[in-house]
Amino acid sequence: MVKSLKKISPQQEAKSRPEPISATVIEQDEPWNPPPLQSVEDTGLSKLNIADLILKVLYNGGDMYGHEIASRLKLPFGGVLDGIVEWLKHEQLVDIGGGGGIGEASYRYIISSKGVQKALEANERTAYAGAAPVPLEEYIESTHVQNRRSLSVNREDMMKVTEKLIVSVEMLDQLGPAVNSGTSIFLYGPPGNGKTTLSEAVGRFILGDDMWIPYAVDVDGQVIQIFDDINHELSEDQSPMKYGTGLMADPRWVRVKRPMIMVGGELEMQSLDLIYDPNSKFYEAPYQVKATGGLFLIDDFGRQQVSPLELLNRWIVPLEKKVDFLTLNNGRKIGLPFRVLIVFSTNLDPGDLVDDAFLRRIKYKIEVGNPTLEQFRDLFELMCKIKKVPFDERGLAYLIREWYQKYDRDLRFVHPRDILSQLQDAASYLGVEPRMTKDLLDRAASSYFVEL
Repeated sequence: MVKSLKKISPQQEAKSRPEPISATVIEQDEPWNPPPLQSVEDTGLSKLNIADLILKVLYNGGDMYGHEIASRLKLPFGGVLDGIVEWLKHEQLVDIGGGGGIGEASYRYIISSKGVQKALEANERTAYAGAAPVPLEEYIESTHVQNRRSLSVNREDMMKVTEKLIVSVEMLDQLGPAVNSGTSIFLYGPPGNGKTTLSEAVGRFILGDDMWIPYAVDVDGQVIQIFDDINHELSEDQSPMKYGTGLMADPRWVRVKRPMIMVGGELEMQSLDLIYDPNSKFYEAPYQVKATGGLFLIDDFGRQQVSPLELLNRWIVPLEKKVDFLTLNNGRKIGLPFRVLIVFSTNLDPGDLVDDAFLRRIKYKIEVGNPTLEQFRDLFELMCKIKKVPFDERGLAYLIREWYQKYDRDLRFVHPRDILSQLQDAASYLGVEPRMTKDLLDRAASSYFVEL
């Protein structure tokens, strides 16, 4: 019942016991920020791990200045990388090829033939050569802290969410409590009524403040890449985080907007577990991990390459326990916090998709139905203003009579936008002003609707 204004690894031996989730309880309400980073110990990584990263970066990228290495690894040169680079020089793994300024960070570093061999050995473990990963435990703790507050919206909040949408109060009163649950929502109804748009609008508004996520996570030498620039949107505030002592925050963390990830028919079961690349030998986080702290929309539910029942079985434990157990390539399981609002959206009949057991586990089932005639009229007038087409009551009455009532056709929230767009196309072709005339409305409707 909604219409938008726009269209929208060294590896350890395999362990069979799941990695426990951090039980750290933090009582204070201060927002979580990346901790200061001033020594190798602060990184939670071994000197050998960081040395391997430096060698791989130089092997892949050629000669680099110290500050370029620091930028690539998201680690400060002074206090962290300088001592390790000095050790690499002592071991004749890197050489200095000149300098471009004052200080070791301005020196140009060259990997030696001995260093190349070490880099190749490191690549055999994992070819990951990006931002240095953060320890798994630190990632888990940050997730708990940044998502400890429960969602809480009221009717006024929901009205703000939909101020640019046409939504009934009844719909808002169903959706608001569902959002407050912070668990799962099942939206169903005919196509073209804005289930996806409504989910996106709610997600944008209620997800909360921006959050910090790591570029990657380390699990005993194995790397899981978390951030990607497709599914994550950078926060508008990218200023470096500083502490009163003058220390800089750990640059291995990036500030992003609360994620809103949507998948459709392309969703496969394997994409919901850690994705291991046998060539690069590191992992990419699955969709639901990338959506942590935000919203995960499964659009066109029932049309995925995985059956609804299989998908249900995959979500039972995460939805009920707030823990998602993922399996590493060596068979070891790790448990990650499952802090994400899942929305299932479908235009298929729920009875044909799932059974009662599924519906019982999805707490909120909301039907997004067709608009009333009054809502359709209001939306048409609104879209006319947006598209700069003069609104005409008589033209709308003609459209409804000739193209809806005669064919017993249902109204859809998407129709006003689409019909007006095609009306404008026809007017442009004919060289006339776009108006709600019978001729232009007929041309738009006849090319939009399909008579079966």
